[in-house]
Amino acid sequence: MFTGFVIMFLSTVIFAFGQSYGVLFVARSLQGVGSACSSVSGMGMLAAAFPDDKERGNAMGIALGGLAMGVLIGPPYGAFMYEWVGKEAPFLILATVSLLDGALQLLVLKPCVRRGEMQGASLKELLKDPYILIAAGAITFANMGIAMMEPSLPIWMMDTMHSEKWELGVAFLPASILYLIGTNIFGPLAHKMGRWRCSLIGMLAIGICLMFVPQARQLAHLIPPNAGLGLAIGMVDSAMMPTMGYLVDIRHVAVYGSVYAIADAAFCVGFAVGPALSGTIVRTLGFDWMLYGIAIVNIIYSPLMFFLKDPKPNEEKAALIINEECPVKYVTYNQTNGGHFSDGEDDW
Repeated sequence: MFTGFVIMFLSTVIFAFGQSYGVLFVARSLQGVGSACSSVSGMGMLAAAFPDDKERGNAMGIALGGLAMGVLIGPPYGAFMYEWVGKEAPFLILATVSLLDGALQLLVLKPCVRRGEMQGASLKELLKDPYILIAAGAITFANMGIAMMEPSLPIWMMDTMHSEKWELGVAFLPASILYLIGTNIFGPLAHKMGRWRCSLIGMLAIGICLMFVPQARQLAHLIPPNAGLGLAIGMVDSAMMPTMGYLVDIRHVAVYGSVYAIADAAFCVGFAVGPALSGTIVRTLGFDWMLYGIAIVNIIYSPLMFFLKDPKPNEEKAALIINEECPVKYVTYNQTNGGHFSDGEDDW
């Protein structure tokens, strides 16, 4: 995590002073590496710190809310600062905030390298697990819709609504705000209603909301579908992230770095493939059909969540779970105690 902070700080400074496409490309690439270090280790640390499934869901909901705060503040902050102050200022301020974060990590986490810890399942082994692949697919497709909108929605708004620059960033605010609310609500709620059910409803809602976006003709019309989209993505993410940890608990060794590498990769695939496909699809089929297509993909994929309703543990894990749920209690028969059974603490 601390290495991720160092890389993120360097990439932010490069962004501030970079002028050419090549330099900005390097900065963006470094930013991706730093983000991966932070997110994978952060989720793995949370999964290890909260072994109870319900508490883990609550903690990850808060963590995803932190992600939502960054997405919420980023677009309007960047749009405002770029238009009124300049390119360097937002990145220099962000670099200062990163330094404060690094100082907190040094004080609280006290970074060090531990050796000889328990080895978890390999990436290859986890990628063969169908349950993990289904959960990863849900994360990918749930986030791909908003990822496809990020490069294409501002251009579409300028063409159809003749929007101002500040409106382009504001258009994503409803999604960010409701994602923040959704992750904090459905972090604990998904455990009660069933995470598979929460994700299924979320993916259906994503599909419906994406279909309504092209119907907007002014900025106000984008608020309901974008807000619903943010809430629905929050439902899927807050349900599937703890599910990843739970699947490792019941089917593999309880070491979480590799499974959250898969979860983060699934998230990144959505945000890498989405924008890459966006331009091509918009040129060939149009903005409307781009969103209709990814909406249909989410709706078709959603029934796969039924497989996560009751995932089967492997044989060794199943035996451990049975022993934990039904422990053998040894008792003694006390002849002098009126013939009562006793476990040494309370008479029966």
